[in-house]
Amino acid sequence: MNERIKFPKVRLIDVSGSQLGIYSSNEAFKIALDKGLDLVMISDKSDPPVCKIIDYGKYKFNQEKKAKEARKKQHNAVLKEVKMRYNIEQHDYNVRINNALRFLQAGDKVKATITFRGREIQHTKLAIELLDKMAKDLHNVADVQQSPSRDGKFMIMILSPKKLTLS
Repeated sequence: MNERIKFPKVRLIDVSGSQLGIYSSNEAFKIALDKGLDLVMISDKSDPPVCKIIDYGKYKFNQEKKAKEARKKQHNAVLKEVKMRYNIEQHDYNVRINNALRFLQAGDKVKATITFRGREIQHTKLAIELLDKMAKDLHNVADVQQSPSRDGKFMIMILSPKKLTLS
């Protein structure tokens, strides 16, 4: 910004966005001072670097406003959990499917957990079948990120929302 620009020549752009030409950085700084504005380097990748005559405070405010808007629109995927047992009743299973569907449509990942108690650990095959059924029921909105795997006294599967294809 201003006198800290150390390049010998810069491409100068006016407040209105029109190109003024190539000037030495000192001349460009003097032109900006005459207008009561700041000389700000927009791009140092080009040859010569591009500098613009603008009000730096206003420019910084607009950049922060754009960054704030971008953060607002951003959605961080959260891992939501749906817990059940392998011998779950049909209505309860439908409730879990609806919850998972709601989470996936909101853009969150879903961790489906089946808990075993005592000797139930022998029935891992039934738990895998239930998780596969869940994946099949949600196949139009979710992809299986982690297939069913046993973790201690739990059987876990992670589903992630399908990417929207714009066509």
